[in-house]
Formats: sequence, C-alpha cells, structure tokens
Amino acid sequence: MKPAAFDYLRPSSVEEACQLLTDYGDEGKLIAGGQSLLPILNMRLSTPECLIDISGLQELKYIEIDGDWLRIGALTRQRDVERSALIRERVPLLAEAVPFIGHMQTRNRGTIGGSLVHADPTAEIPLSLLALNASAVIQSTDETREVDLNDFFITYLTTDIMPGELLREVKIPLQSMAKGYSFQEYSRKHGDFALVAAACVLDADEDGIITSVRLTLGGVDAVPVLAEDAADILIGEKLTAELLQEAARAASANVDPEADLHASREYRLQLARVYAAKAIETAYKRAVGKEGTT
Repeated sequence: MKPAAFDYLRPSSVEEACQLLTDYGDEGKLIAGGQSLLPILNMRLSTPECLIDISGLQELKYIEIDGDWLRIGALTRQRDVERSALIRERVPLLAEAVPFIGHMQTRNRGTIGGSLVHADPTAEIPLSLLALNASAVIQSTDETREVDLNDFFITYLTTDIMPGELLREVKIPLQSMAKGYSFQEYSRKHGDFALVAAACVLDADEDGIITSVRLTLGGVDAVPVLAEDAADILIGEKLTAELLQEAARAASANVDPEADLHASREYRLQLARVYAAKAIETAYKRAVGKEGTT
C-alpha cells in the first residue's frame, strides 16, 4: 500500500515547527528519519493531513557536554551517536546499545528523538536512556519543559508529549556515572526487534559492595520497565550467584509481557530472567574491574 495524500511542510526553525503542530493539531505529524513513521503511513494506520519535515533543523543535531549533563539533540542520527567518541567515553551503555538497532542503513536515517518519541517498548534507545536516568526536554510555542523518563512513557507507543509539542533534546546526568554497564538483548536474528532486552548501570565500592544500580527491561510490558525491586535486593550487597538469580527473578516478577507469534508470555518471562541476570553480572564485573572473568 501507499500513504494517503498529505500536505508536506518544511519549517526552518523549531519555533515554526511548534506553530505548525499547534495549527494542525492531531492532523499534523512530524517526520525526521521516518524509520518508524513511513511504514505506519504506508499501511494507512495513520492518515495525517500534513507531514511536518523537521530533518533540516540543524539546531537539534548535537552531542555536547554542558556542566554535569550530556545533551543530545533530538535530530541527532543514531549512527552519529554510535560513532561518537564522547558517547563511548562518557555514556558507554548507549554506545553498546545503539549497534543493536536494525542495520547501518537504519541507523543512518533514524534519530535519537524519533526512537524515543515512538516509544516502542522493545527499542534500544528508550531502554538505555531510562537506565541512564535521562530527561526529555520538550518544547511548544508557549514553554519548554523537562520530563524525567520515569514519567515520559505512558503506554505502548504513547508518551507525555502533548499536541503542539516536540522533543528538543535528551539530557543524561554525568555526575556519579556508574563504572559498570551492560546492554543485552535477544532477537531472532541481528537487526530484528528484540524479543527481550535488558540494560544495567551499576557501581560498586573497592570491596565489591554494590552502591547503586538501575536495571531496565524491554519487550516485557507496554513501556520500558525500571526494575526497582531488583535494585533494592542488590544495593549494599556483594554479588553472588544466589543473589544474582534472586535479583533476576525480582526483575521479571513485576512485568506483564504479551504473547505474540514470536514468543509466548512464559518464554518472554524466562528471557527476562536470563537477560536481566546477564546485564547485572556484566555490569558488576565491569564495575569491579573483572570484565572477562568467568
């Protein structure tokens, strides 16, 4: 199928884009990379009156340090994040996650903001940014507001962005960034959507006692899930095989995956336990300087 007819507008500024979103309301859709939107249009699951192309807005394409924050413009290409030395040095979890996204051609077009706003619960970028305790900066014609990603994802493919608003940037806190990190996912083959994925950032002291941890799971609920119960089990303890399995069970206990043609509910729950454990163990080894040990 082909998309239904639509008007095409190309604003020259963020302010103009916000005004067009306000003018068109629900009938206006933003397009940047188009990796998620175009299939939806082609299947006529969405038939907007107007596409507002913001891909030319250079002011939303950057990766930079600003005090205790790393700021990524919403239109920054995924491939630019993948190749960024700054990302590899300061937020290696994101650098590890991005290569799992589709294929290089996908990442050449896809944007950080597009993936975050699309809010697919299996997607690598939302999962990683939630683990990194990131915030979304959202702009409209009237105001700019900041939303913690804990509150950003509402339900499947739905976020806190309101009509007339667009995502301007993502902010990642750098102060006390954990030394340990890991991104793990299982898919049928490389480039496919993950059946289940897990991201973890973890820190430990010189005695191996875990001092902080954020573990997130994808593909197991309508939104990326922050596994707070697992973190409560781990903090203040040295990781053992028994503790690892207890935390992995806790991580999978509060999720609600759906069965589909790719996997049953029970299989996704099992994958959640296994990949939560993989992510925690790898992050811990990196935090205590024992990566590569068995």
